[in-house]
Amino acid sequence: MRIKHQVVTFDAADLAAESRFWAGVLGGEVEEDGDWHMVLVDGAPRIGVQLAPDHTPPQWPDGPVKQQVHLDLWVEDFPEAHEQVMALGATVLKEAAGSTTGDDFQVYADPAGHPFCLCWPATAQPGLAELS
Repeated sequence: MRIKHQVVTFDAADLAAESRFWAGVLGGEVEEDGDWHMVLVDGAPRIGVQLAPDHTPPQWPDGPVKQQVHLDLWVEDFPEAHEQVMALGATVLKEAAGSTTGDDFQVYADPAGHPFCLCWPATAQPGLAELS
C-alpha cells in the first residue's frame, strides 16, 4: 500500500471558523467543498474539517466528553506561536509547567474545542511567565 497523504480530520459545527483557524496555524489555505474543507499547505492536504452540526467539544482533561485525538505541534519560538494561535481563536486549557529540562508543552483548544499542544525543548524558551 502506498499512502499519498496523511490527513487528520476534525468535526466542527462551525466549519468556516475551524478550517480558518487551522489554515492560520499552519500557514495554509482553505479549499471548500460543501460540508468538507481541506487545509492545504504548499498545495498539499494537511488538515481536513467536516461539518458535524451536533458536534460537542471535548472537555479536556476529565469532562464527560473525552478527547479522542489531539495534535502536538513542535515550535521553534513558543512565545511567537502562542501569540499566533491566541490571535486565531485558541484558548489555553493548561499552562506550561515551566520545565527547565527535557521538553515542555502548553495545552490549547481550537475554536471547536479540540485540544492541541504547542511543544518545545524546555531549555530553548526561558521566560514563559510573561505569557500567563
